[in-house]
Amino acid sequence: MTAASTPKGERRRHELVAAAAALLTEGGFDAIRHRAVAERAGMPLASTTYYFDSLDELIEAAVEHAGRAELVAGRERLARMQAGEPDDVIEFALDLLVKDSDMQAVMLRYERLVGTGRRPYLRPLMRQMGGELHQLLLEILTAGGVRMDDERVDQLISVVDGAVVNALIEVHPDPRAAARRMLLSVMPDLAAH
Repeated sequence: MTAASTPKGERRRHELVAAAAALLTEGGFDAIRHRAVAERAGMPLASTTYYFDSLDELIEAAVEHAGRAELVAGRERLARMQAGEPDDVIEFALDLLVKDSDMQAVMLRYERLVGTGRRPYLRPLMRQMGGELHQLLLEILTAGGVRMDDERVDQLISVVDGAVVNALIEVHPDPRAAARRMLLSVMPDLAAH
C-alpha cells in the first residue's frame, strides 16, 4: 500500500483536487500550477507531484471535480422539484449552462469549455460529462412540463451558448440575461413553464 492510497493520502489528494478546482473556477486553466495548488491546499509544493503524475492529471481531476459538483447539485435540485417544490425551469437550465450573471465568471467558464479543445486528454471526460448534463437538462425540462427531446435539448444548449458568446463579444453586462431573452425568443413555449 502506498501513502497515496491510505485514508490520509486520499484525503490529501482530494484537498489538492478541490484546491485545483477552485483555482480553475477563479482563474481558468492557467491558474492551475503546482505551487498555486499546493499553497491553496496548505501543503508542501512536493505534494502535487507526489499525488499526481503530471499537471495534466491534476487539471483533469480538477475539471472532473468541478463538473461533478455541478451535476450533483443539479440532480439534488431536480429531486426537490420532482418532490413538488416549484422551480423556474428556464432559470434552472440557465443555472446549469451559464451559472452566473457576473460577466467575468461567465467568461472564465466559457474559456474553460473552449480551452478543453487544446487539451485532448480532457475530451473523453468532457464528452461524458456533457452527455450527463444533456440528460439532466432533458429530465429537468420534462419534469417542468416542457415538451422536450434530445434534439430540442441540443437546440437549447446551442441557443444559450451562442447568446452568451455574443454577449461576451459585445461586452454585455449580463450574458445570462441575454441568453434568457434569446432562449425565450426562439423557444417561446418555455415561457409558459
